[in-house]
Amino acid sequence: MKRLALYLFVSVFCASLVAQEKITEGVMSSTIKLSSSNAQMNSQFAMIGDISSVTYFKGNKTRTESANPMTGTSIVIIDNATKKMLAYVNNAAMGKKYMQDSIQPSEDELKNVTVEKGAETKTILGYTCQQYFANLKEDGATVNMELYTTDKLPAVSDKTAILGGKVKGYPLYLKMEAQNTVMDMIMTTEVTEIKQETVADDKFNMTPPEGYTKTNNLNGI
Repeated sequence: MKRLALYLFVSVFCASLVAQEKITEGVMSSTIKLSSSNAQMNSQFAMIGDISSVTYFKGNKTRTESANPMTGTSIVIIDNATKKMLAYVNNAAMGKKYMQDSIQPSEDELKNVTVEKGAETKTILGYTCQQYFANLKEDGATVNMELYTTDKLPAVSDKTAILGGKVKGYPLYLKMEAQNTVMDMIMTTEVTEIKQETVADDKFNMTPPEGYTKTNNLNGI
């Protein structure tokens, strides 16, 4: 029994060490859930169901793909070295659209952003994650976030890039509550798997895809 207990302890301890290692290249899987206090919106979100998301990361580059039969597909590619982003969507409402932008918020945008480091930590997939709270206001809308981030992954989230580096690390858990005069929405994203593996460089091609039309606004990606 003592040997079994020792084996279990060593196994858990070693697994923890592996999980806490810094990974520079790999793939993450996430689940996105949508909800609202508005009954009509909740019915629509229930029809959509969970949205699956896959994030590829390698050094300074990150690619996130989200797909759902109801919402279509969206892809966001970020080069953190150049602070550039390419995003494109393919769905029934918008068709095939792409947008190129900087992930670096302006000084005016940062005036509407507040970030507070929380007192709690949470272990997610073996990573000890730090709690943060963030609030931002734009065009009459207010967004409140609760995040749990790890500094063991180089991936960049487009959702936290707008916070101007005030949140350290990549969020393995993110809850966003958005409110405006028309509706409110809660989006919860949680990473469910992280794998260390080789990722091809062409995953991070910043050239707009053929057949897509340029736009200056992609809401909901």
